[in-house]
Amino acid sequence: MATRTRKAPHSRVRLRGFYRVNILENGKVVGDSGWKENQIVDLGYSHYLLDLLGKSSTSKQISRMCLGTGTAPNATHNTLNGELNTATYTRTTVTYANVGSRTARFTATFASSSSHILAATTLQNIAIINDTTSAGTLMAGNTYATSQWNTNQDLQATYEIRFS
Repeated sequence: MATRTRKAPHSRVRLRGFYRVNILENGKVVGDSGWKENQIVDLGYSHYLLDLLGKSSTSKQISRMCLGTGTAPNATHNTLNGELNTATYTRTTVTYANVGSRTARFTATFASSSSHILAATTLQNIAIINDTTSAGTLMAGNTYATSQWNTNQDLQATYEIRFS
């Protein structure tokens, strides 16, 4: 009689991030990146997910979004390449929403009245982070096709971390 082996229970969790950037002028969308997939960095997994589950003192929570002119972060990056306003760290506060129990959505508005830029700027990357200062730790980010952002325009961004 052949022995029958049992498979161990299997649970697979997949984590993916997406973002979208819209540039608005007089309330109308004049630039749209479309939904793009992100790069979650090593410290993003470690500090924002694993350490948070384990109540570690190194755990982080996303509170800000930042924009830049540089390249995509790789797995070991801690900051966003070419981040705008690094001298004053004017990262924008995000609003959080739990969407459908499996998506963390972060939205932010970079209002022209807040003087995020002082001259027209060519944007190329975006990230979510935990702090207003250089001490912040990047969770995730990526690049997209360049967009021209003018001083009279607002920028709205949505970032989602989806579990499936």
